[in-house]
Amino acid sequence: MHVEDGLFAYDADAAVLTGAERDAVFARAVEADPGWAGYEERSGRRLPVVVLTPVPGPPGGPGIDSPGAFLTTVQEAFRRELALVRAEVAAAGPRLGAQLRLNCLSACQGLHFHHTGEDTAIFPAIERARPDLADVLARLRAEHGTVATLIERLEAAIRGDDGDSPGPAVLADVDALIEQLEAHLDWEEQQLVPVLDALF
Repeated sequence: MHVEDGLFAYDADAAVLTGAERDAVFARAVEADPGWAGYEERSGRRLPVVVLTPVPGPPGGPGIDSPGAFLTTVQEAFRRELALVRAEVAAAGPRLGAQLRLNCLSACQGLHFHHTGEDTAIFPAIERARPDLADVLARLRAEHGTVATLIERLEAAIRGDDGDSPGPAVLADVDALIEQLEAHLDWEEQQLVPVLDALF
């Protein structure tokens, strides 16, 4: 099936979950938005839960017509996801639900994967073609290290490794990560979008 999620459009395989797996995923949806339980009850039927598995390949979508546009779109998705996580953390107070913890960890894992891909694939390709950008790429790699440290701190707070109630610590760590990441993404896009579009 073809999926459009607002930023990306991609092909995916769809499967309807059944049994305990369906119930566990639906329970997570209800935890994130209790309205689902009421909706199911009012409907008089069990709501289907469908899992979408993206078919391998790069996402596309409106306006994604160049490598620079792809980078900007991916990074805009991270900005949006972290803003949603921040709003959820602020609303949660001292107790973080399982779905919110999963959302935080998923965003962190996605950022780690994105930066690893840049460090191991994109940046070396740029370095080979544009050795004059060595200082720019060195700064971006250093910023990736700073973001990785903030991610580790956030993940520890989510797990409660610091012994405190996780809510306040997570909010402070989300804010620190967003502040650093926004500055990094803005500068990276300013430096690399024209380069990516010219090279690839």
